Order: sequence, then C-alpha cells, then structure tokens
Amino acid sequence: MARRKASGGKLRRFELIEVWITRLIIWALIIVTFFPILSIITASLQTGDVFYAGSLLPDPSRFTLNNYKLLLTTTKFPIWIRNTIWMGALVGVLQVAITVLSSYAFSRLRFPGRTNGIRALLLLQMMPNYVSIAAIQYVLFKLNMGNLWGLLLVLTGASAYNIWLIKGYMDGLPKELDEAARVDGCTDWQVFYKVILPLARPMLAVMFLMTFVGIFNEYIMSRALLKSPNDMLLAQGLQTFSTQYSTKWGQFAAATVLSCVPLAIIWGFSQKYVESGLTRGAVKG
Repeated sequence: MARRKASGGKLRRFELIEVWITRLIIWALIIVTFFPILSIITASLQTGDVFYAGSLLPDPSRFTLNNYKLLLTTTKFPIWIRNTIWMGALVGVLQVAITVLSSYAFSRLRFPGRTNGIRALLLLQMMPNYVSIAAIQYVLFKLNMGNLWGLLLVLTGASAYNIWLIKGYMDGLPKELDEAARVDGCTDWQVFYKVILPLARPMLAVMFLMTFVGIFNEYIMSRALLKSPNDMLLAQGLQTFSTQYSTKWGQFAAATVLSCVPLAIIWGFSQKYVESGLTRGAVKG
C-alpha cells in the first residue's frame, strides 16, 4: 500500500499519515465490534439483573460467578444446549447429504423437468417460513409429533438456495473429469463419490457450519412446535429469562457466553475448510 523512497526506505509524510488513519479506522471498527461482546461478558460476571454497567470491565466489588452457577443448577440450560447441539449436527449432516445429491443430479444428470424443477424449488423457497407454520403445526400435532423429532423433520428439508449454490459450483468443475472417470469404467455414483464429492468438500463444510449456526438462532418454528421445557432449543429457552415485568439479565448473559463455546469449537476445527470453501465459491475452477 505504502510506496517507499528508493534511498532511505522511509515512508513519506503523506504515506505515514495514510497509514495512521488506516490504523485508527481499523482500531475503531475493532472496538465497535467487540463492544457488545465485552458488555455481555461483563453483565454475566456482575451481581444483580441490571444489564447496563458503568464500565466495560467487571467491577471487582460486584464480581461473581453466581449467574453461571444458577444457570447450570436451577434452569434447564444444559438440556437446551444439548438439544441444540445434536439438532444442529443432525440437521447439518442430513441437509448436506440431501443438498449434495440434489445438486449433483441437477448439475450432471439429464432428466425431464430438470430446469423447471430447480426454478420451482427457488420459488417455493421465497415464501417465508412463518406462512406455512399453521399447516405444519396442524399436520405434526395430528401425527403426535409436536416434539424434537417433528422439528427435525421440518428443519431437514433441503434449502433450495443451497442446492442452487452447490449446483453452480459443480457446474464450474470441468466435465472432462467426469468423462475421464467414465472411460475408466466409473458409474454415475462412482463419479459423484470419487470425483465430485472430494472437490466439493470445502463448500459442504461451509454449508454445514452455516446450518449448525442457524439452529442456534432457530426460534419461530421451535416456538410453534415445542411445548415441553425438556424439548426446547437454545433460542426458545433464552426467551424464558424474560417475563412481562422483569428480565434475568445476569443469567441471560451467562447463557449467551456459554452458548458461544460449542460454536467456537466447531469453527476452530472447520476453519481451514470454511476458508477454502468461501474462496472456491467466489472463484470457479
């Protein structure tokens, strides 16, 4: 970015000003980004249920771990986080499996209704989820599936956007790879499993992570289907800390902090694949 003088190698005056202005902007953005995080951590480590604190750092005179203790012993937070993690893992794996198979079919296979089929999926996807809540709720309650298994069935439905995204990536893969595999005697399934799937793995890792994180934010459908406290997901459980007259901000903040732990672990293990997948999604070939 900065051009150096050929003799001394020092930055010119206007270049030095440009560098410091850039640094100040970056620091300001970092502070703005971390402000909510520091606020929620501070609230989780303070006594009382008032969310606002005079300082971003915990006040030593009000420091306590009681919010975490109450959260783990007097609420069903462990059950909510367990339900959310296994629901996110199952939905992520099933959605990836359904999406990659559908994308391969739309990208490589030829069958009647192939073009109009994916367009119809996209049109259906444009309808907001809450439009169909009443119908879904009626059917599942009639089948006595107003529980986690019923919610799993609803959330597992493949996303038309994901199918379109993965299909677009597969369309960018050279078809000479398929032809070379078929010359070696591979069937359509072997071409998919041995050629296409390994190349699409980073993109699938991105999709799994986004689906997993989405389950942590899921509220509308779970609120409509899950009635038992033992079946609640995290977002629905967090809502119970707020009543008509008060909110337990300390326990809410502690639950928010602890809910970030599994997401951070998943991100740590999948970061390499996610970065590769985002890069491949931006540049075909």
